[in-house]
Amino acid sequence: MREARLATLVTATDEGLMATPLPLFLDDREGTYGVLYGHVAKANPQCQKPAIGEALALFAGPDAYVSPSWYAAKQEHGKVVPTWNYEAVHAYGPVEFFEDEARLRDIVARLTDLHEGGRTEPWAVSDAPEAFIRAQLRGIVGLRLPIARIEGKRKLSQNRSDVDRQGVASGLSGSARESDRRVAAMIPRDAD
Repeated sequence: MREARLATLVTATDEGLMATPLPLFLDDREGTYGVLYGHVAKANPQCQKPAIGEALALFAGPDAYVSPSWYAAKQEHGKVVPTWNYEAVHAYGPVEFFEDEARLRDIVARLTDLHEGGRTEPWAVSDAPEAFIRAQLRGIVGLRLPIARIEGKRKLSQNRSDVDRQGVASGLSGSARESDRRVAAMIPRDAD
């Protein structure tokens, strides 16, 4: 969840499901599993419609297509099909939307600090004129999602033989896609 730069917030409403991609951050000092914070545009209908039941925050990690041609089993018996390897975290809980300026400013500052932190000359909310920041805050709605339950999902060819996993890791390692190479490094090399 900390590595995902963008999550998808999903809520059920009386008009059906709604989803918004947005940056969230985890504050693990609150609650059993932590609390997610972020903000959405005030014009976004998702924050205007009451959520029915829990909200869901989807965090996607690296993912990669897996070609059956990488399996040694293809040569042995041909009973192989394409699949996908991935990591994901699903965080569930009640969502609260709010417009309190002090809370919004805190969230915006924390998100900014998180994403600017590694830069040589990080930008800070305080770098912009105060009246401008106040005006910007009026255009957003904060969100707070205390995590009630959490599910991690990891599919990395663990259902395949050692030699098939080695073939997948080798195939993905040679890819031009950075996410494929990241997945290759995550594939278990020995039987569990």
